[in-house]
Amino acid sequence: MRLVLTIALMSSVCGVTAQAREMPEYQKVSGITGTLTSVGSDTLAGMTTLWFEEFKLLYPSINAQVQASGSSTAPIALTERTAQFGPMSRAMRNREIESFEQEYGYKPTALRVAIDAIGIFVHRDNPIQGINFAQIDSMFSTTLRCGATSSISTWSELGLDYQWAKRSIQLFGRNSVSGTYGYFKNNALCGGDFKNNVNEQPGSASVVQSVASAINTIGYAGVGYQVSGVKLLSVAKEGDDYVKPSQENILTGKYPLSRYLYVYVNKHPTKPLSPVESEFIRFIFSAQGQAQVKKEGYIPISADIAYQELKKIGLAQKSSEQ
Repeated sequence: MRLVLTIALMSSVCGVTAQAREMPEYQKVSGITGTLTSVGSDTLAGMTTLWFEEFKLLYPSINAQVQASGSSTAPIALTERTAQFGPMSRAMRNREIESFEQEYGYKPTALRVAIDAIGIFVHRDNPIQGINFAQIDSMFSTTLRCGATSSISTWSELGLDYQWAKRSIQLFGRNSVSGTYGYFKNNALCGGDFKNNVNEQPGSASVVQSVASAINTIGYAGVGYQVSGVKLLSVAKEGDDYVKPSQENILTGKYPLSRYLYVYVNKHPTKPLSPVESEFIRFIFSAQGQAQVKKEGYIPISADIAYQELKKIGLAQKSSEQ
């Protein structure tokens, strides 16, 4: 009953109207060899590595490589055929899709593989409990597009009455090739420009570790990267109607900084993927594959969404028969 209710909830949130399905168990097949290469998101690096490791246990003869340099590297790698899979923590931009389409005559295929959320992290000893978009905008942006009226540079400006709160806020975030950077800019900053004093980090883990280093810090990163030295804030779009970044709130879309995570592939409209690529994708959209999503701290997609994504690449029927 609990599984059915969870699937039904996810289907409702994501706009899926279909009878509840069960996530299929992956069944090993024979004759799978070759190489798998992934280039793209740092946010998905751990999850992709787990998928590759589990897949290699089933097929020891395959070679698998993960390069995590940021979401913006995925479209280039797919277009240049230096990777078969392009993990991205945001959807491809129009210019990225157009560049791919000019090369191949068709668009890349986007597969939704997990649900994530951007967390706002502060030092664990910071007493603040919640923050809204206007305050985030005041801290991180120069353009103040989300209802902010003035720039904020100290915690005392948010009402904290501590000696350290008078020091300048240290800001941490992702670099510009990251999908997390783009998502945060478009949503939390309403498309505004970042301040020059935001310390850009190459990965979400670096952001969180930096925030843990001093009490006057704040940074944004995937919620799955939480460590003991930091605290995740509740977030409100307006006012003080704060929402915790809990699994339930992310799943229902109540938490305002939640998103899908994607893996892009180069799938010809009339030709199948290679056997090793097809089997790896079937593994991602299986009970075993989605267990790795949960293990990495993200929220698995529903079986209905998995069916939709497999259908895009002609694998849904094979999966449903298992």
